[in-house]
Amino acid sequence: MTRRADRLFQIAELLRGRRLTTAQQLADWLHISPRTVYRDVRDLQLSGVPIEGEAGIGYRLSRSASLPPLTFTVDELAALAAGARMLETWGGASFAKGARGALAKIAAAMPADKRATLERLPIFAPSFHIKGEFAEKVDQLHLAIDRKRVVSFAYRDRAGAHTERRVWPLGLVYWGARWTIGAWCELREDFRNFDVEQIRDLEVHEPFPDQEGRRLADYLRSVEVKQK
Repeated sequence: MTRRADRLFQIAELLRGRRLTTAQQLADWLHISPRTVYRDVRDLQLSGVPIEGEAGIGYRLSRSASLPPLTFTVDELAALAAGARMLETWGGASFAKGARGALAKIAAAMPADKRATLERLPIFAPSFHIKGEFAEKVDQLHLAIDRKRVVSFAYRDRAGAHTERRVWPLGLVYWGARWTIGAWCELREDFRNFDVEQIRDLEVHEPFPDQEGRRLADYLRSVEVKQK
């Protein structure tokens, strides 16, 4: 069962950045009764946390509020460290830089004992076997997706056939030691997935239009249909 101190912190966090949250919503999210929410919110207000609103209407945290830094359990720290270290190895230079920066900020905001736990976690993702050109491709594709730019490349499919493609890259998908891109393919006039490892001579071109039927949401719907 969640400690009351942790629950009070969760309530404050849930109210942060939201316009108005009802007691029933908080009760559903935290698996407690609305009556418990009313009591906890009252205690938070009495302790000086600037929560605005009232029972029956809803609550919000004042925009001027300043909460203490986030704290994490050992399991949460392990998950964060594992994800960041894997991304450092498999995600390209920009992802790696972001992962290192995020971990550093998390560590800086934590108590000394939790920071030491994070630094000592025996979770590793060696990078010596990753080719530099692979990381560069991931970076190029990530940037092309972010800026909505057409990319062209030479591609070898699963059957070993070689083709030249121009595509509208929509999303990167990580399968565990393998990246693919989901894209609208100009050659096939349909959505296709491409294994980043099999992409050669990658070039980034002009922006592609925001066209109905060729957006990320459309691609995801097509994937969902194929899985049924």
